[in-house]
Amino acid sequence: MADLQHHDPNSVGNPDYNIFGLPTSEEDSRVIILPVPWEVTVSYGAGTARAPEAIMKASVQVDIFDPDMPDAWKQGFFMRNSDRKILMKSDYLRKEAELYIDYISRGEDVNANQFMCKTLKEVNEGSAFLNKWVYEQTKALLDKGKLVGVLGGDHSTPLGFFKAVAEKHGPYGILQIDAHCDLREAYEGFIYSHASVMYNALKEIPQLEKLVQAGIRDYSHSEWEFIQQHPDRIKTFFDRNIRYRMYEGVTWKQIAEEIVSSLPQKVYISFDIDGLDRKLSPFTGTPVPGGFELEQVFYLFHKILDSGRQIIAFDLNEVGTGGDTDWDANVGARTLFKLCNLLVTSNPL
Repeated sequence: MADLQHHDPNSVGNPDYNIFGLPTSEEDSRVIILPVPWEVTVSYGAGTARAPEAIMKASVQVDIFDPDMPDAWKQGFFMRNSDRKILMKSDYLRKEAELYIDYISRGEDVNANQFMCKTLKEVNEGSAFLNKWVYEQTKALLDKGKLVGVLGGDHSTPLGFFKAVAEKHGPYGILQIDAHCDLREAYEGFIYSHASVMYNALKEIPQLEKLVQAGIRDYSHSEWEFIQQHPDRIKTFFDRNIRYRMYEGVTWKQIAEEIVSSLPQKVYISFDIDGLDRKLSPFTGTPVPGGFELEQVFYLFHKILDSGRQIIAFDLNEVGTGGDTDWDANVGARTLFKLCNLLVTSNPL
C-alpha cells in the first residue's frame, strides 16, 4: 500500500504527482484507475475520449478530505496514463463511424454501398478489440489483488471490465446511474455501441444477476419492452416516476432504500455522468433534461454501504470536454474521488 502517512492533505495539489495530486505509484496503490479513451460509437456529441486527461488535470483541485471517509485516500489511488494507441484508434474509427451514421440517417441501404459495409465491419471489429483490451488490462489488475475503476470514454468502455469482474467475483449486480437504458440491440448497426452496453452485458455475462437502473429518462419503445420482458434481471427506476413520487411526498430516503434493496450482495457501480442534471455536465455526449443532483447519487451510494452490501468495482464515463472552463472535468474529478473512497471503504483490509 502507498506510504501516504506523511503526505500533507492540506497542501496544494502537485500536478507532477498522480491523480488528486497524490504521490503514488501503481505498485503501492490499492485502487487503480484504468483510463479508456474511446468514443467510436457516440451518436451525438463527442469529446469523452479526452475526458481522462481533463479529469487528471482537474483532480489536483480536489481537496482530499471526505468527512464520511476521511482516511480512505491513504490506501492509495493511482491512474494510469491514457494509452495513445487506443486514443488514435478511437479517433480514426470515430471519423469512419460519423460517415456511416450520416449515411444511414438519410435512409440509405448499407448493403448497397461497399464502402459503408467495410466501415461497419471495421467499427465492429475495433469495438471487439477494445473490449478484449479492457478485459485483459482489468483482469491482470484484479488478479494482483487491486481494486479497479474504469474511466471512459463513452459508456461502451466497461464491457470487458464487466466480464473480468464476473470471473473474479462470481454473481453480482450493476447499479447503473444514467439518463439512458443502453439496452438497444446493435444500435445503428454497431454491435458494441455505447447504447447497447447493458444489453450486451446481460446477454454475454451470466454472472450478472441484476441490472438496477436509476435516473432513466430517454429510452426507446423496444427498450421499454425489453425491461418488461425481463423483470427477473432488470429493475428500472425511471426519472419521471421518481419525481412524481417525490412530488407526492415520498422521500428520497425511501426511494434510495428501494433501489438498494433491488441489488444483490455484490454491487458494481456504472456511472454515466449524463444521469446528473445537465448543469453538472453540460458537455456530456447525449444530454437529457432532468436528472439527479450529485449529492442525491452520493447519498444512494452511501445507502449501499449502510445496507452491508459490497461495492466491488466501478466505472465513470461520458464526462464531456469543451467550453471555456473545465467544469465537466471538475465534477468528474470529484465524482471519481467519491467512487474511489467508497470502493476502499467497502473492501476493508
